[in-house]
Amino acid sequence: MPSYQNFFQEPDDTEILTAPRNRTTKRIFIAATRMNDGKTTTSLALFAALRSITSRVGFIKPVGQRFVEVEGHQIDEDSILLNQIFDVQIPIRAMSPIAIHHTFTRDYLDDPEQNHPEIIDRMCRAFDRAAFDQDYIIIEGTGHAGVGSVFNLSNADVARHLNAKVIIVASGGIGRPVDEIALNKAVFEAAGVQIIGAIINKVVPDKIDMIEKYCRIALGRMNIPLLGCIPHELRLTQPNLEQVVAEVRGRWLNGKEIGANNRIDKVVIGAMAAKGLVEHLEEGVLIIAPGDREDIILSAIAAESVAREKVIAGIILTRSILPHPRLMEMIAKTRIPVVLCADDSYKIASKVNNMTVKTQPGDQDKIPIIKDLITKNIDLKVIQNAFDSQE
Repeated sequence: MPSYQNFFQEPDDTEILTAPRNRTTKRIFIAATRMNDGKTTTSLALFAALRSITSRVGFIKPVGQRFVEVEGHQIDEDSILLNQIFDVQIPIRAMSPIAIHHTFTRDYLDDPEQNHPEIIDRMCRAFDRAAFDQDYIIIEGTGHAGVGSVFNLSNADVARHLNAKVIIVASGGIGRPVDEIALNKAVFEAAGVQIIGAIINKVVPDKIDMIEKYCRIALGRMNIPLLGCIPHELRLTQPNLEQVVAEVRGRWLNGKEIGANNRIDKVVIGAMAAKGLVEHLEEGVLIIAPGDREDIILSAIAAESVAREKVIAGIILTRSILPHPRLMEMIAKTRIPVVLCADDSYKIASKVNNMTVKTQPGDQDKIPIIKDLITKNIDLKVIQNAFDSQE
């Protein structure tokens, strides 16, 4: 069984913390009603917005489920993302104290009376380090209010232990997000946690005024302020070619250095004749075709030769079929990103179209969009007033 070490504990400090010692930093807990509702994007955008008010803004994701190894420690991907974008100047381990690895729940349930106090202590000490000398700290949750209940550390429990106030993020229209917010409200309030307000994310732009009007009415009946509605931004849902290659387990044949960050706007399956494909040879298009469709490959090469610049986002060759060696030589002389995959064209296209696209540190084109989302669509004064009224 792993030892849940108190790695922020001083040698002469034997007290097991049940709450942070920090009582002054204003803490905002970002929760969502379900996965992929925009919790991380909201955290990034709100962090940037608060940085425009004060330079002293911290971040922590107390419980992380998607992590990578950093210097021998399991660190949540979202903590790494935010740190790389904003250079938070907080030790990365303090920003990601608890990683839910594949045996975490079983290890915890083997001896919860021993493990729970140590986990809470670790979280509180990490919070104190992340919040040190900060005016605000963003606390990113993991899913809806009840996630983590199996090891007695749900989002509501975390917010309560850290004495944070909650913003709930939901996506969609009117009925479903409001219903889901009501469920989450019940869980947070049962834990004694205050809700600052709610954000409706990924709203169809031409419906935003209507949805904002009726969500404000519905949420007002629950005494939850509507902080704003964020329009659906297509650019944030578009993967780059490197992300696609990882999703389909592809192998680069050409153009990785110049094409990895190409944004995919449209997927075209090369089932038509090459002459019918010509009109699709444009920036942002990903072509998926068997490796023996040499006519399609030659069309792409010819189009680039005429334009004297890269004309498509890339080509994925399927069924592990390599083009003729002479054609491979021609490809190597171009700027066209080419990837080889084992699956057939339709399976590859399905994987690409069903991808869940999360912002990555290399997505520099997305960062300005994310930063604008909060400042243009969310009422920061309501958030500030939630804390100022108690000072």
